[in-house]
Amino acid sequence: MGVLLGVDFGTLSARAVLVSAKDGEILGESSFSYPHGVLDRELPGGIALPADWALQHPNDYLLALRGAIAGALKAARLTPRNVVGLGIDFTSCTAVAADGEGVPLCLKAELQNRPHAYPKLWKHHAAQPQADRMTALARERGEPWLPLYGGRISSECLLPKALQVLEEDPEVYAAAELFIEAGDWMTFLLTGELGRNACMAGYRALWDGAYPSPEFFGALNPGFEGIEGKLQGAVLPLGSQAGQIGARGAAISGLLPGTPVAAAVLDAHAGMAAAGIAQTGKLLLVMGTSTCHLVLGDAQRAVPGICGAVKDGMIPGFYGFEAGQSCVGDAFSWFLQNCLPGELQREAEGRQISPHALLRERALGLLPGESGLLALDWWNGSRTPLIDGDLSGVLFGLSLRTRPEEIYRALIEGSAFGTRKIIENYRENGVAVSELIASGGIAHKDPMMMQIYADVCGLPLRVAQTRQGGALGAALFAAVASGEHGDLFAAMKAMVKPPTAEYRPVSRNHKLYGKLYAQYLRLHDLFGRGEDGAVKALRAISREAAALSKIRE
Repeated sequence: MGVLLGVDFGTLSARAVLVSAKDGEILGESSFSYPHGVLDRELPGGIALPADWALQHPNDYLLALRGAIAGALKAARLTPRNVVGLGIDFTSCTAVAADGEGVPLCLKAELQNRPHAYPKLWKHHAAQPQADRMTALARERGEPWLPLYGGRISSECLLPKALQVLEEDPEVYAAAELFIEAGDWMTFLLTGELGRNACMAGYRALWDGAYPSPEFFGALNPGFEGIEGKLQGAVLPLGSQAGQIGARGAAISGLLPGTPVAAAVLDAHAGMAAAGIAQTGKLLLVMGTSTCHLVLGDAQRAVPGICGAVKDGMIPGFYGFEAGQSCVGDAFSWFLQNCLPGELQREAEGRQISPHALLRERALGLLPGESGLLALDWWNGSRTPLIDGDLSGVLFGLSLRTRPEEIYRALIEGSAFGTRKIIENYRENGVAVSELIASGGIAHKDPMMMQIYADVCGLPLRVAQTRQGGALGAALFAAVASGEHGDLFAAMKAMVKPPTAEYRPVSRNHKLYGKLYAQYLRLHDLFGRGEDGAVKALRAISREAAALSKIRE
């Protein structure tokens, strides 16, 4: 059997893995960071961006694709001739506004200084007003698809972002022949065949066999009625072939023309196959800058606050339920970048360990509740269950005795409380959760965090063996699309290895965390469900002050 290539496009970099179709052995891997990173303050030309914006430069994706593939081939001592299939996963929704040939509008000279011409990253939350209007209209009209998306449309979805473009820069909207997920954009460039994968269409574009009606779109804005014309392209099942690499794709990727390319897949959802999950009850935590909470069900259910419930959206034959937290690893990075004392930074450098490792070492001896701190995990808004990008992080219990490692641990605990809330929300609405499986870099690097999650949730937690769940999952779908395996289940059986480390909840810690969690729930509802509007009022005051500052300038 041949060698499969999976490429995982994350928030800050792309990672490529070469995998044996026979037994799943990782033959080579490589990563490539995006030169521009996340554009959340200004465009490359210096034009300032408002709050809640998160854009990227499309050329970064192309550089990362070729660089990561070349690095993986070199590490494996293989050539493009060895690659029998390519699979791609992507952060989603990352929305690209492009012309009919797939050229992103921001690459056109006349539009390079227009923010709306750039790809909008998943965590672009400036479309929250449009998302709120879509929710209100769907409720008013009794749209049957709304309960499948938790009862509220997220600003992280494709259609609110497209509506924002129409209403804030109609010229860019008119120039866009396509509003397309970055994963589908990539397969379009590689193969010349325009298609949209059922995973991203289902979870991020309200597609349930069809998009919402033109009447719904027109009621939002008359100019939006024809948006489906910009969503052109057949919707492709996971594991199907999007096409084969053409001349343009070969130049972009360095792979050979004719190499089969699988339909793209959402990055977290690719991890379900990579973790070997093909049954109900096992909740996959895909942990990185954010966390996705994925679980399979045997029936369609309306679960408030989730991101979507899509048939065949993760694993064939199951309904895939998705929930998530918008900020996990990002919160820890924020703390290190902005709050780490110089003396701790110097200690970490002197001992040649990471600041994360130093803070974990210091926090490890703390008992649950010992610091007196409690964090609400909304540093980048709430994805589940509140679906509100307008919320912000809160930290309670600070005093003059508070130490950095205590804050760091409180941020971890807050993320674990958010996960427990998601689990309870699933269970209350008929979706079983009996075990946790964690994947992603954090799961392998942070045993303390994994134990905290097990203790908070009161469930056993196992760590998926691969550190590259997205890329391996993409390669598994490539195995099906290329014919190396007859279906996804056969590919998983041959190529996926069982989880490694296991963490069991400590009874004493679970009881202590139960007391903290009760306070988390109280504060979650107080500040998140409208009983106390202080968090949102502060955001509104901040925006007002920012607008006055611009006028003054």
